[in-house]
Amino acid sequence: MSLIEIIPCLSDNYAYIIKDDKTNKNILIDAPEHAPIERYLDENALTLDAILITHHHNDHTDGVNYLRHKYSPMVVGAKRDKHRLPSLDIEVEEGKALRIGSKTFEIYDVDGHTVGHIAYALLEDKALFSGDSLMVMGCGRLFEGTPEDMSKTMKKLKQLPKDIMIYSGHEYTKSNIEFALTVDPQNEKLKARNVKALDSLSRGIPTIPSTLGEELETNPFLRENEPSILENLNITTPDPVSRFAKIRTLKDNF
Repeated sequence: MSLIEIIPCLSDNYAYIIKDDKTNKNILIDAPEHAPIERYLDENALTLDAILITHHHNDHTDGVNYLRHKYSPMVVGAKRDKHRLPSLDIEVEEGKALRIGSKTFEIYDVDGHTVGHIAYALLEDKALFSGDSLMVMGCGRLFEGTPEDMSKTMKKLKQLPKDIMIYSGHEYTKSNIEFALTVDPQNEKLKARNVKALDSLSRGIPTIPSTLGEELETNPFLRENEPSILENLNITTPDPVSRFAKIRTLKDNF
């Protein structure tokens, strides 16, 4: 198993360092800024062998060029979004696995938040690095994609093993749960999760990761067909994309 280190960045971003214990390679997921990542690497006398980018937004890429200059890692990102990513050494696409050290990453197209967004799954280590697509207790705002795009992404990620851990790009859990309680107020597992999340945050502990199983039980963006939610929101359409869009619009205005 890998050790996955959570690196808080900016005001609410997370970067992740995956330590491959078999080959001593260190792999970074996203680089919101360079300073906390550099500090962690240098304090622990670590190299940086690869940076895997989920999407082009500055709060996921601003540290890439500094870290590339200092540590000479390979930079990896989506082939179909390379025109607006930092210069890539490896271009990846869905359906073609990425091998770094002893680790094999499965690549998923996860449009919605942006077009060209990808997620990286380490199935052996039960870890999904989802960026701003599927988020703990939420999903990313639709800046470029459509409700159909994000609905398709949610459907795709719901098929992963229920014990896979979700490592998303931001600490948004508190606001996401507050919203979820307005659309799914009778969900006892959601209420319990709220208590747990608030306790973690009060002690400065990240609420990330969670399991896909937990998300399926409590994340409204994976539960657009839940009868209690549909009844509570007075949603009668049989179209899953329209139901998802309604919930997303409510979150945007929350």
